[in-house]
Amino acid sequence: MKSIADILSAPLRERHRLISALLVALVCAYFSPAGVAKPNLLLIIVDDMNADSVGAFGAVVPGTTPNIDQLASQGIRFEKAHVQVANCTPSRNVMWSGRYPHSNKVEGFYQVANPGYLTLSDLMQEAGYFTAIRHKVPGSTPYSPYPWDLVLDSLPTGDLLHRKDPISFGVSTARGIAAAKLAGKPFSLLINVSDPHLPFYGLNRRGEPVEDPFVPSRIFTPDEVYVPPYLVDDPIVRQELAHYYSTVRRADDAVGEILAALQASGEADNTLVMFLSDHGMPFPFVKTQLYHHSTLTPLIFRWPGIVQENTVDDVHMVSAIDILPTLLDSVGAQIPKGIQGRSLLPLMRGESQDGWDRIFKEYAENSSGERTPMRAIETKRFLYIFNP
Repeated sequence: MKSIADILSAPLRERHRLISALLVALVCAYFSPAGVAKPNLLLIIVDDMNADSVGAFGAVVPGTTPNIDQLASQGIRFEKAHVQVANCTPSRNVMWSGRYPHSNKVEGFYQVANPGYLTLSDLMQEAGYFTAIRHKVPGSTPYSPYPWDLVLDSLPTGDLLHRKDPISFGVSTARGIAAAKLAGKPFSLLINVSDPHLPFYGLNRRGEPVEDPFVPSRIFTPDEVYVPPYLVDDPIVRQELAHYYSTVRRADDAVGEILAALQASGEADNTLVMFLSDHGMPFPFVKTQLYHHSTLTPLIFRWPGIVQENTVDDVHMVSAIDILPTLLDSVGAQIPKGIQGRSLLPLMRGESQDGWDRIFKEYAENSSGERTPMRAIETKRFLYIFNP
C-alpha cells in the first residue's frame, strides 16, 4: 500500500484509483463480509452499444471487448435478449420498474412525480440492501431526486468524476462497496457506463476532432471496422464507425475497472453481476427505432455457485421487462403486483421453460419530445413493426 504522501503526489486519475483502493482496504480491515447471507448485486449498463459489437456475441471486428468477453465466459449469456425501447430514459425505466412504458408512464425524457409503483431502489432497500448509483441518475427513475442511499458521481471530497473516464467507474464501484460495508448491508450497485454514447472518443459534441484525455486501450482505424448492411460503406461512415469502436473499447475498459474493484473488495464470489446495453448504437436504423439491432442487447449474468460458467442460452427470447423480477427473485424478495415481466432465474440455472418465444417492443418519442409512436412484436423468425 502506498503512503499518503505518495497518493497526494500522484497524477489526478491515479490519485482517484489509489484513494479508492485505500478506502476499500480500510473498510475491509474493520468490517468482515462474513455472515452476509444475501447476494450482492452489481448491475452494469453501457450506453448505446450494439450487441454485435461484443466479441462474445459475434462481433466481426476482433478485440472490441476483452473484459466483457471474459465476464461472459464466467456466466451465462442470453443471445436472444432485447430491451423494449431503443432510447435511454424509457429503456432504463422499463428495467427498473418491470413495466412497459405505457404502463410505467415514462414514454420519453421527462419525470413522473407520482408514478404509483416502486422501482429497483425502493424494493432493494425494503429487502435490506444498500443502494447506490453512478451516472444516469435522473434517467433511471421516474422522478428525481430519488432516494438512493448514495450517488457515486463524485468523490467523498465533492470532486466530480468525469463520465468518460474508465478509471472513475472503478473508483465509484469501490466507494459503493465500501459504503455498503460501513452500513453493514449487502450492496445493490447500478453502474451506468457513459460510453459508447456520443460524443465518441476523439470527437466533441459537434463531431469535430479534439484532444481526448481518456484514451481507450485500443484505437480502431477505418479499415478495421465492420460496416453493417443498413449503412453505406463510405469513407466518412467508416471514420465514424472507427470512433464508435474505439469508444466501445473504452466502455470495455470501464467494465474492466468495475470488475477489478469488485474483485479487490473480496465480494466477487457473493455477487450477482449483470451486464447489458440500454439499446443499440447511435446510427441510422438503430437508435430510436424498433428494428432487430435497435433492441438486441448483450445480456450476461455471472453468479458464482449458481450460474454455470460459459453457458449460452440461444433458445429463450427474454427482455428488459424481465430484469426487475429476476433480481427480486434472486435475492428472495417478493415480486409486487403490477410487474409485467417474469423471473429469468430458472433459465439462469439451466432449466427450460415455455412461453419465451416472443417479445413486445414500443417507442413513443425522442429527447426533443417529438412523438412518432411505434409498436412491435418480434419472434425467432419474424419482426412486425406497426407505425400508427
